[in-house]
Amino acid sequence: MLSALRYASYTFIVWLFAAACYAQNSIEALRLWPSPTNTRVVLDLTEQPEYSYFTLSNPERLVIDLADTKGTIDLASQANSSPLVKKVRYSTAKNKTSVRVVLELSKKLNTEIFALPPTAPYKNRLVIDLSDTSEATAQQAVMTSDNSTRDRDIIIAIDAGHGGEDPGSIGRKGSYEKNVTLSISKKLANLIDQEPGLRAVMTRTGDYYISPNQRPEIARKNKADLFISIHADAFTTPQPRGASVWVLSMGRANSELGRWMERTERHSELLGGAAEVIQDTVSERYLAQALLDMSMDHSLTTSYDISRNVIAQLKKVTKLHKKQPQAASLAVLTSPDIPSLLVEVGFISNPTEEKNLNWAKHRQKLAESVFKAVKQYFKKLPPDGTLWANNARSEKRTHRVSSGESLSLLAKRYNVRINDIKEANNLRSDTVRIGQVLTIPST
Repeated sequence: MLSALRYASYTFIVWLFAAACYAQNSIEALRLWPSPTNTRVVLDLTEQPEYSYFTLSNPERLVIDLADTKGTIDLASQANSSPLVKKVRYSTAKNKTSVRVVLELSKKLNTEIFALPPTAPYKNRLVIDLSDTSEATAQQAVMTSDNSTRDRDIIIAIDAGHGGEDPGSIGRKGSYEKNVTLSISKKLANLIDQEPGLRAVMTRTGDYYISPNQRPEIARKNKADLFISIHADAFTTPQPRGASVWVLSMGRANSELGRWMERTERHSELLGGAAEVIQDTVSERYLAQALLDMSMDHSLTTSYDISRNVIAQLKKVTKLHKKQPQAASLAVLTSPDIPSLLVEVGFISNPTEEKNLNWAKHRQKLAESVFKAVKQYFKKLPPDGTLWANNARSEKRTHRVSSGESLSLLAKRYNVRINDIKEANNLRSDTVRIGQVLTIPST
């Protein structure tokens, strides 16, 4: 009996020693996603990580301790094209069951670290976001320095959906939405830049992640006249197919308007010089709300009009999933001052459309469709202060009346007075006929 107890105790001690020496978690991969102003470093792990971290200076380093973890890959040999991260390596760990990872940095950076649960095609991850605010500010100053000149270009912000750690939807053949959207976005930007009077700004130009809320911010800082987000749809079954175009829902628009009203320091971004005379009093806040409401109303109206143009062009090159613009509560469409739309170019979950979306010629046709729709709209209604608006003043503008249109609607659309339209066309009443061609006077 005594020997049996001794044997059990010995076995228990051996088990404790083995458990102490065996790490339950392990690092399986290292991935770096560099962008112009930041880098995302991702450690792929078999289990949810337990971690702590601190920084060191001279030289700048970020040190991460992962408890109950072993390193199964050579970190130093992994591909690295980030200008912010010189090297990723192991260092002496706190104990035998943990691992210490060191990121050698090129300068002092802002750091954000968080864990992510498994999401296909990835397992558990530890994400390290490194950003250089000074570089971002300098780059933004260069990007926006020429936007205030007279007869400026019309700025179109092109947003390639997803990117980097976020692949978006994945097709049955392994196609990533993030790659499809970036390819189409680049083709669209190229078409825009080739057109005198238009200029494209891309929210991302490579395979890196940008949060949905940051994307419209990039458009605003570049003083964009239109924001277009490119995506590829997906469903749980392969049958659904076709393109669709989305605009912001009225419910989300109203909530966003309230959110912007609460952030009084940002009124100047939307109201320009008008914000300087608006004080934080009850009556003047009503004025600010009225101005913001007008801005949102114009944004929604323009978004809907352009989205109809896009649908009309898309149906010439692909099937449509929805024949009318759809409204949704989407984070990338929440700018109250910038007309915004999201274009779903097809279902990557549909085998036929996945094949088409991987075909360069089809991507080019999709880009051309969106470009033609945008060009068509801005040729008719160029923003004030742009080259196209200046050219339009010297040209005779006309409009053929369609079903449901009235003088008041046309006056609002072209930003002119009803009486000016009547005077330019010798109209004695407010009645117009379908098919009637009207001369639209200059603004």
